[in-house]
Amino acid sequence: MLTNFSTKPVYNIKIMSNIKKSEAIKGAFFGAVVADALCLGSHYEYDAQKIYEAYGKKSIEKFMSPGEMMGGQTHGIGWGERNYHPGKKAGGTTDYGDYNILVLEHLAEIADPPRPFSVAELIPHWMNRLEQSWGSWICTMTQETYAQVKQGVPTEHLGGISNAMAIRHVAAHAYYESEEELVDVARKSMFTHRDAHALGGGEFFARVTHQVIHGMKPRKAIEEVAAQMGGFIKEKALQAIAKVEEEADPNSALFKEAFSDDLALTSMARLWDVGRSEPIKVGKASPTEGTLPGAVFFILKYAEQEEGLKGAMQANAMVGGDNASRSIAIGMVLGAYKGVKAIPSEWKETLDQWTYCENLLKKLPLLRKVTSNEP
Repeated sequence: MLTNFSTKPVYNIKIMSNIKKSEAIKGAFFGAVVADALCLGSHYEYDAQKIYEAYGKKSIEKFMSPGEMMGGQTHGIGWGERNYHPGKKAGGTTDYGDYNILVLEHLAEIADPPRPFSVAELIPHWMNRLEQSWGSWICTMTQETYAQVKQGVPTEHLGGISNAMAIRHVAAHAYYESEEELVDVARKSMFTHRDAHALGGGEFFARVTHQVIHGMKPRKAIEEVAAQMGGFIKEKALQAIAKVEEEADPNSALFKEAFSDDLALTSMARLWDVGRSEPIKVGKASPTEGTLPGAVFFILKYAEQEEGLKGAMQANAMVGGDNASRSIAIGMVLGAYKGVKAIPSEWKETLDQWTYCENLLKKLPLLRKVTSNEP
């Protein structure tokens, strides 16, 4: 059996216990942002072997600038080869991380007194950031929604039809106490997207993370929330569970593959021929049909490993594609499970906005309440 690249899951390792709720909440946020920052260098590169060779035939160990070690560009199939985040350097975040920091900033502004989440109240801050200090990729839906706002389109009608999962609500786990409030923020913060699958993906991971913060193991949370939501969400979650089990089976062909993670994700969604030089591997791309099972795959593969948070972040970054989309879900769920202290100190020290975000998180009402009640 292999492997010099893909780490097989270990299910019988005793993991950390007694994670304080405050550590779980902070772990969810920083797990997501750190996982995203780890993807900055390889975001939209679809060739996993190219990433592996560029990074010295080993897993990524530090933050990279866009396209670092790969000529300063990545190969986004359908969009061409370019630097997708020209305003960013190592330690920065992609647009997925940027959106979560933007929502954190907004929640800190409305923390006293606490109130329901409002897209209309978020829009001015969002517009200002786009116009003044947005160094990341500006996705098509963000561009379309920005134009809609300029045209006076009502808030409830904003957004486009993209089926890409864009989770932006992570900071809300430090603000709102009830699961339904979190679901409301998860859906509303994706105001640039109107597709049911994309919104459902955000809701799914909001519910799963909420359950994990309250003590449930990731697999049980995923199974229960998938059963509760049903339909497409259940189908994709069960697909990922089956794929994890297949990849762990020594008798399977997938187990023996050097790039088993890459093949596992690619196999969970269609190849989409859009008339480009090659079909898009949707299993590694932005649509929820790929990002949801891909994120679940890494969460379950690494959840019970002693350094599972770090391992899942690394493995996801190495696969490439829209790894940053998956990273938010992976880091959020496993960060909640393992706690903020499970994030490697060298990544904490080199993340550009750790202290900035930490100070904003401290203002959020649920985290304040939880922290004050802990011994």
